[in-house]
Amino acid sequence: MKQIQLVEPSPYYKDQYIDFMEDWKSTGEQLVPFVLAMDYSNFQEYIQKLKNYSLGIGLPDGFVPHSTFWLISNDKIIGVSNLRHSLTDKLLKADGNIGYGIRPSEREKGYATILLQLTLDKARDIGLSKVLLTCDKDNIGSVKTILNNGGILDSEEVMEGKPLHRYWIKL
Repeated sequence: MKQIQLVEPSPYYKDQYIDFMEDWKSTGEQLVPFVLAMDYSNFQEYIQKLKNYSLGIGLPDGFVPHSTFWLISNDKIIGVSNLRHSLTDKLLKADGNIGYGIRPSEREKGYATILLQLTLDKARDIGLSKVLLTCDKDNIGSVKTILNNGGILDSEEVMEGKPLHRYWIKL
């Protein structure tokens, strides 16, 4: 039986995180959520920066406090989510409250639905009553994941020439 849990980033998972990133980078795909694109060469510093961001410390201009979580199955990092604690006008238009991604070798196994479900629990814990999620219209996997978690399509926007769907999930 697989043990699946959502954890905060920790130095304990350094080797697993490096393996996760090598899996992702081998595909040449965009790193989503954005925290995957951050420099993690000094892993302890990376972990501290993520913790500080969750507390609103040292945020880059235009950013809101945000918490990062890792989906772990049997001590292997399967996915990453990033929960933004509030929305700016920019986040309200695109990106929303939650970004998430599953390592390429573990996709189409139901992990994204679990990852989002557990991240929604974290959103409730910080007092949010609804969250906004966005995804490209043609990202069928994300559309299904959002719908599986109660997402209601709000609108379609065109961002950088591509149709983007905006969904709300009530908590």
